[in-house]
Amino acid sequence: MASGIPSSGNVEFNNDTSKNYTSALIMLTSLFFMWGFITCLNDILIPHLKALFDLNYTQTMLIQFTFFGAYALMSVPAGMIIGRIGYQRGIVLGLFVAGLGALMFYPASTVISYGLFLAGLFVLASGITILQVSANPYVSILGSAKTASARLNLTQALNSFGTTIAPVFGAMLILNELVTDQTEKAAAVQGPYIGIALTLFVIAILFIFAKLPVIESETYKEDAGNAWQFRHLILGAVAIFVYVGAEVSIGSFLVNFFAEPEIGGLREEVAAKYMALYWGGAMIGRFFGAVSLSNIAGQRRGIYYGLIFVFSFFLAWWLTEEIQLAAIFLIFVTINIIAFNLGQKLPARTLAIFAGIVILLVIITVSSTGPVAMWPIVAVGLFNSIMFPTIFTLAIDGLGRHTSQGSGILCMAIVGGAIIPLLMGVMADNFGIHNSFLITIACYAYILYYGVKGYKHSIK
Repeated sequence: MASGIPSSGNVEFNNDTSKNYTSALIMLTSLFFMWGFITCLNDILIPHLKALFDLNYTQTMLIQFTFFGAYALMSVPAGMIIGRIGYQRGIVLGLFVAGLGALMFYPASTVISYGLFLAGLFVLASGITILQVSANPYVSILGSAKTASARLNLTQALNSFGTTIAPVFGAMLILNELVTDQTEKAAAVQGPYIGIALTLFVIAILFIFAKLPVIESETYKEDAGNAWQFRHLILGAVAIFVYVGAEVSIGSFLVNFFAEPEIGGLREEVAAKYMALYWGGAMIGRFFGAVSLSNIAGQRRGIYYGLIFVFSFFLAWWLTEEIQLAAIFLIFVTINIIAFNLGQKLPARTLAIFAGIVILLVIITVSSTGPVAMWPIVAVGLFNSIMFPTIFTLAIDGLGRHTSQGSGILCMAIVGGAIIPLLMGVMADNFGIHNSFLITIACYAYILYYGVKGYKHSIK
């Protein structure tokens, strides 16, 4: 394919070049940032609640099971709701629901109830599900079909900015090994999540009064429900399932993994910074993807690449606090750039190349110890970068009036973030946290298949 989503003659894209959607895209990027920040805070909650309630890995992974399980239960209803009320009202609804979920952390921390924490996470994730179903297709169709992948990669980069800074702030505000009193330890989550709730409510109010462009596909409010007939959509849903599952599993275990004596022996607060670099790699890769898969060419492309490369160095230096370690990270950034060039602006080909590289990186981590095991798994974030937006745009290609339902199906597949981390938790309890990463290799092998063959159109 020559572009992310070739025009299929359907109504899902606005190809009128006279329209300027910049302000709308700026508002939408705030949503991607917020749900990235919130989702990645789970990786801080995992070691925090594990210690607070003395949980094993399987029990701890109920955090991700509950959070991402909401996608399975709420995505299809969310798609139906969006079909009736439209994308903009759906965004407002999602923000208010997510805000209510964040507020539930206050009573959960007051009575110190793991069940109530999980209930709050479910409500919070339900709101984010509505946001995902609304915002992802909105960004895809807010402009030319040829640059849809570039737009989603750019907004996903802001999502990754949220996932990058969340571990840093979360570690400072929530993780504190000096606090041993259970009441004080539980209360550490109150400030951050009340702040999140208030922020979500403010953004919701802004969206109520915002004048966003009306997307033409919103007129197709009632649909025959035939999105399931598209083979590339269903295979894409499986790819989303295993991708989110693998990405979340890795992020969920990094703090505990880096604390292992044979790996890094790092304190939780320090390990959280390396986890931030894992998510920061996804942000960097998405910035590269936004440039690589766009129409930017020649000298401008080289300038953008150079700026992102320099930013990568300073980000790694800030997080690791050592120039030598930042230089190591730049080696993987260079490989990332080479991989993009090998992809030749073809999203499916780029997806396959990235999946193959990740498989190799995970194999190195599983078969090694010390820094040799640490850095490849951190670098996986760079190559995870374009997977979600690329799979998403390939999967909804050509759905026409079924786009809203197809988006719901794809977001439902995010439940992989619930199932696979739980399986990885069982593996960690029985075979060790080091060996548990083996499960992600199978996930990326399927993504490799989707990039080679599974994305091709065929109606069942």
